[in-house]
Amino acid sequence: MNTAELLADAFGRVQEQVHTAVEGLSAEDLAHRPDEEANSIAWLVWHLTRVQDDHIADAAGRDQVWLSDGWSDRFGLALDPEETGYGHTSKQVALVRGVTADQLRDYYDAVHEQTLSFVRGADDAALDRVVDERWTPHVTLGVRLVSVISDTLQHAGQAAYVRGLVERR
Repeated sequence: MNTAELLADAFGRVQEQVHTAVEGLSAEDLAHRPDEEANSIAWLVWHLTRVQDDHIADAAGRDQVWLSDGWSDRFGLALDPEETGYGHTSKQVALVRGVTADQLRDYYDAVHEQTLSFVRGADDAALDRVVDERWTPHVTLGVRLVSVISDTLQHAGQAAYVRGLVERR
């Protein structure tokens, strides 16, 4: 297995978890919050997808799928289109509602395709390229990709947990 295959496999696992988390749920189920401070499945999947979209687009020097492919308009959220959910308050989390499982899955799949297109060209040398100088030490592509994989898998797991709560209601 080479670098590109490893990364494609890792992102493929995120995709599987996203599909499992949203499949067959209604918009109401997706918006359910176990309490007023908790995140919903809709918010968790939207957020993990926005973060992956934002970070991969930046590293690849491409436009975000959310903005360039009209996903922001299709979702119609009362949020700034540039937002990824980072630092959202409980009130902002509550604004991610009225979206369908198909929308969440299809947006993730579009981001996943852009991600795969980018990582298919990755090799060991590419992982050392600095992609963010705002941090000390500077963030390399390898560190950024591992961070995105870690963050998205954590949020997908949280969405799966909330799904379990929804199914037991």
